[in-house]
Amino acid sequence: MPDNCLYCKNKAILDQLMIKIADLEVSTLYLFREQTHPGRCVVAYKDHAGGQTDIPEADWVRFMLDTRRAAMAIEKAFHPAKMNFGAYSDTLAHPHWHLVPKYKDGPEWGGTFAMNPKETYLTDAEYEETIGKIKANL
Repeated sequence: MPDNCLYCKNKAILDQLMIKIADLEVSTLYLFREQTHPGRCVVAYKDHAGGQTDIPEADWVRFMLDTRRAAMAIEKAFHPAKMNFGAYSDTLAHPHWHLVPKYKDGPEWGGTFAMNPKETYLTDAEYEETIGKIKANL
């Protein structure tokens, strides 16, 4: 396990960026704290792997199903016009998907989402409400 693994070793940094929502079949669903796009989440694979193609095939299929399940829950909870999926990672040892709901009247419609614009943060109560909406639809 890499010494700097965000998901295994750097809980303080992970907690600054995300809030755990639920364990899924082979992954974990997190709410991204920065909520420029309401409902934005990350689905992280449970184990270390260099990238998507390094996940054993049976797990990769389940990982994609976990990602789809999370995306559908976000769509049911927040009704975005479109869901963007981003799989970027040059340095992390856990393959993951950014699930970014996009809204026609919202920022970055028609373009690529900013990884972390650091513009929109919620109160603890608002995070709880957002997580509750997603969990209710998982």
